[in-house]
Amino acid sequence: MATVQSSVASLSKPLYPSIAPKNLTVSNLLATQWNPQLKRVSPQTLFLKSPPISHIFIRPLKIQQCRTSSTPITCLFTGIVEEMGQIKQLGYDKPDSFTMKIQAKLILEDINLGDSISVNGTCLTVADFDTQLSEFSVGLAPETLRKTSLIELEQGSLVNLERALKPSTRMGGHFVQGHVDGTGEIVELKPEGDSLWVKVKTAKELLRYIVPKGFIAVDGTSLTVVDVFDDEVCFNFMLVAYTQQNVVIPMKKVGQKVNLEVDILGKYVERLLSSGFVDAIKSS
Repeated sequence: MATVQSSVASLSKPLYPSIAPKNLTVSNLLATQWNPQLKRVSPQTLFLKSPPISHIFIRPLKIQQCRTSSTPITCLFTGIVEEMGQIKQLGYDKPDSFTMKIQAKLILEDINLGDSISVNGTCLTVADFDTQLSEFSVGLAPETLRKTSLIELEQGSLVNLERALKPSTRMGGHFVQGHVDGTGEIVELKPEGDSLWVKVKTAKELLRYIVPKGFIAVDGTSLTVVDVFDDEVCFNFMLVAYTQQNVVIPMKKVGQKVNLEVDILGKYVERLLSSGFVDAIKSS
């Protein structure tokens, strides 16, 4: 894990501050509509379809694509966070095209268009970058916003970043695809010495793949599950002091969401068992 980059440039101001929402978050951008006649922004409930808010962006998005869980495995991560980046800008640069600009340093050392970057555990594609400004942009599909905790991000939020694994890289964590299986809700944060206990509640469909002393990726961080509480539909893990200083999880509060990706080996085993593979082996 690389040391957290503490020097982050000041956030860019909207080009039209008079019509920009006061608290710019993914959630309120999704619920905002531009009225050309009134020349102002008026709230209206929308379902992930918003007219352009082009004043948020300095440059248009060059390419957009986002891998989801149905995409073949074309990249792999270890869950060892390299650095924390900061959200610089986010919103629609054109209808149905949601873009997020992230300020970082280490990630840009060998960046290329089309590279896969894990952002809080979500595999996203580099659509644009500027090494002089130390920033890169990624496109988010509506399904990604619906299924991940990225919808809670706002300008200034810190995010975990990791580049795709190279064949020569040490495998310090576990096999992480960057395909978020779902989200969990932090229900407890309890310090013990210089460590921190974190308890997360999630859906039963995900909890069945989570086992004590097993792997799990939380916001893209490879962690070891300590206990599973079936009656509470929860699991917990512990963060040591070093990890607390280098990932975003300790900065979150009770009630906030985290992205979860369970160990893919469990899903393969379930698939083999349900397909009758074991019975076929026994009978052969």
